[in-house]
Amino acid sequence: MQKAMFDTHAHLADERFKDDRTQVIERALKAGVNGLVCVCSNPEEIESFCRTLKCYPFIWLAAGVHPHDASEYKKLKEMFQEALKIDSFRAVGEIGLDYYYMNSPKEVQKSVFRDQIKFAKQRNLPIIVHSRQASEDTYRILKDEEVSRAVMHCFSGTKEELKRYLDLGFYISLAGPVTFPRASELRALAKFIPSDRLLVETDSPYLAPQKVRGRRNEPAFLRYTLEEIARVRRVLPDELSEVTYENARRLFLDGE
Repeated sequence: MQKAMFDTHAHLADERFKDDRTQVIERALKAGVNGLVCVCSNPEEIESFCRTLKCYPFIWLAAGVHPHDASEYKKLKEMFQEALKIDSFRAVGEIGLDYYYMNSPKEVQKSVFRDQIKFAKQRNLPIIVHSRQASEDTYRILKDEEVSRAVMHCFSGTKEELKRYLDLGFYISLAGPVTFPRASELRALAKFIPSDRLLVETDSPYLAPQKVRGRRNEPAFLRYTLEEIARVRRVLPDELSEVTYENARRLFLDGE
């Protein structure tokens, strides 16, 4: 039986799981996922987490205002007061910059990103970083703010970008795209990430791995991503499960 897996990024409070959330969790447990960070991006998702997810001892909470919603930050940041009341609150995220969709102006995104970094540092919480077509500004802000505890969520950048984030001491998380047929460059980078800095995630309900592509993604599918990374790194899936599980514990649950 495969060793326990840790899904470091899943949007289980998303409304797309509202009809079968309990069954999704049961399937995850059956597949071997017994560590999971549930990422919430608005007060409604925090409420959903409190209602149905916080009772599971292996599910931890991350909360943050996504760059898409940066223009609504003044209203949305109130959710942090609720998140702070929850014992399982372990990370701020996902936060960062997204210049692909540009739902919020760049300067607004950068200001909100910095403010949330400060919030995390004041509370000694790691951050989960979203960066899309904004690599230079993302790196500059992280470096300027002297961030030391972070994970680059669903990484798909260049080798040079990867080296810079590793030099900052960050973790690198890989998701379903590493399994896609045209992702040869990302698979090459998967071999380059040091074992003690590698994490895995689903980003469910998004980015289902190739074997289940086209379906709503869920934590039980983490094994497909993990197996592909193990294949390219020429290690056993059990070995990679153990390594990435311990890395996730170190980042999110240090001191537990």
